[in-house]
Amino acid sequence: MQKLTADDPETQSPDIAAANLAALRSLFPELVTEGPDGVSVNLDVLKQLVGDQTVTDAEEKYGLNWHGKRRARQIALTPSTGTLRPCSEDSVDWDTTQNLMIEGDNLEVLKLLQKSCAGKVKLIYIDPPYNTGKDFVYPDNFQDNVKNYLELTGQTDDGGRKLSSNTEASGRFHTDWLNMMYPRLKLARNLLRDDGVIFISIDDHEVQNLRALLDDVFGVENFFAQVPWQSRTSVQNDTDFSEQHEYLVAYARTRRNEHRRLKESNADLWFKLNSFAAYPVPLNEDRYDNRDNDPRGKWKADPFDAPNLRENLTYPITNPKTGEQHWPPSGRCWRTEQPKYLELLADARIVFGKTGDSRPQLKVFYEEKKMFGEVPTSWFDGASYGTATNGTQELQTLFESDSPFTFPKPTKLLQQIIRLTTRQDDLILDFFAGSGTTGHAVIGQNVADRGTRRFILVQLPEKLDPTVAEQKSAVEMCDKLKKPRTIAELTKERLRRAGTKIRDENPLFAGDLGFRVFKLASSNFRVWEPDRDKLAETLEASIEHIKADRTEQDLLSELLLKFGLDLCVPIELKELAGSKKPAHEIHSIGGGSLLVCLSPAIPQTDVEPLALGLVAWHKQLKPAGNTTVVFRDSAFVDDVAKTNLTAILEQHGLKTVRSL
Repeated sequence: MQKLTADDPETQSPDIAAANLAALRSLFPELVTEGPDGVSVNLDVLKQLVGDQTVTDAEEKYGLNWHGKRRARQIALTPSTGTLRPCSEDSVDWDTTQNLMIEGDNLEVLKLLQKSCAGKVKLIYIDPPYNTGKDFVYPDNFQDNVKNYLELTGQTDDGGRKLSSNTEASGRFHTDWLNMMYPRLKLARNLLRDDGVIFISIDDHEVQNLRALLDDVFGVENFFAQVPWQSRTSVQNDTDFSEQHEYLVAYARTRRNEHRRLKESNADLWFKLNSFAAYPVPLNEDRYDNRDNDPRGKWKADPFDAPNLRENLTYPITNPKTGEQHWPPSGRCWRTEQPKYLELLADARIVFGKTGDSRPQLKVFYEEKKMFGEVPTSWFDGASYGTATNGTQELQTLFESDSPFTFPKPTKLLQQIIRLTTRQDDLILDFFAGSGTTGHAVIGQNVADRGTRRFILVQLPEKLDPTVAEQKSAVEMCDKLKKPRTIAELTKERLRRAGTKIRDENPLFAGDLGFRVFKLASSNFRVWEPDRDKLAETLEASIEHIKADRTEQDLLSELLLKFGLDLCVPIELKELAGSKKPAHEIHSIGGGSLLVCLSPAIPQTDVEPLALGLVAWHKQLKPAGNTTVVFRDSAFVDDVAKTNLTAILEQHGLKTVRSL
């Protein structure tokens, strides 16, 4: 029975650097060498394998570089030793919900989600702090970011330090922001599915740097769109130009340039929009009219030519009014072959401009196309996608007071993005959750199409300052709720109120309106930190290496994370009687892929009946893959009891046995 310690890979988030090295070694064994200083990559061999000109460490190269980029990359590769502690008292429908609200530094949370969520997220949306000179910048610590986070948020004795602001006077205006964003985007990319996509809200201050940063992380070939969003309609007269827009920058995990075509024979249309399946945008009926009183109703005229050159689609079309012959424009062809064109002409589906003397156009009827929608445009107007004012009004209604957030994104904007990019059972992640709009929008879209989408939100418990005018409403709301003055508390409260409102407005909706709350914390396992002045006490305390203030639920949650299981996976409980009361409680996780017994004491007399009870339950569960059995190490009276139990389990096929 192997004991799990804080230094074991299984008790840490994935070592991405080691995984990358292993991938290199599997492809090119001769590239990786081992010496007295450890494992290294031989650049000379790499040059021989891919060509001298391909490998370079020169500073003069195209791309985005800044002071601290190398350190930011190392931060992303450094495993986390933290954990997520369950907080059922802050949750809604804990036993049934599949949604997550995680309170903590998103850098560490993204690391902790690497095992359980890698390659599973369909859509990531984030609205990170804009680089205005006043916004919060996450102060990452290369050595121990969990300890740093606990200190900054006042959860340890060393707390009290204020979270820093990226001020104009720092001299590192863009650098600080890039250092904050880079490791988070590197980790986020790993979580996306192969057909996944990321949307990021940004303004003019950093949009060019964000594009270059995303080119670096995702690859320039995976750029998808940069869409201006009309965030406001009012005009400010105290500036040279009144800004009425922000941007949504979108990149695909792996972009596929597949030809798109609407198939009108498929009423339940899903069509490929580059790398992801997109629901079409509802038609704007205002673009259609019926100038010739066609009995089929409103229509609009689309060009009859199409891209590319094909011989069978290149032929002259004669204007019936003027007799003029028209050929496709240079480099293009007609939409259909000539026989199909003649059918369309006979069916009065071809027009030649408003006066009848122009090039051929195709009639597109509103009634025929409205069920299919159309491709979204590269401009998100406020009327269709909502404005910041709409977002503020939503929160004023929900909280029945002034909005506790400034410039929140409207639910309509996020719901449209979710509708465009996800199917009904996809997973959506937002690791700058803020006001919680993403979670609200996921629930709203599920109500709209009876979907079962799930969300994971991550928000730092950033402290609110009552002396800052913009935070006054937020502080007052926290005080009214008798909650700590943090942004994360308001995020959770918004989700609660949104769920209640949606349930009241949609009494027949039986979908998921809850969320499980987890909070970032240091690992449940003690790290060996000897106190030279109190060595005897330190040695005695190290016998039990699980922290005294941690519960069974804490331990189970960490096991879920470290074994790569979903934090919402079903957990079944069974009692196996022992020689003394209470009985031994066994937790079956993931249909029996993990069996956990956290009894504080397992007497020698209980070893055999407990082992055989585990074997019998395992046979009933019939898990698809291998099963790991976990015990509390201090529960055994001696190594003999531990060895006997392990031997019985191994005889019955349960060969992976670990202890905490």
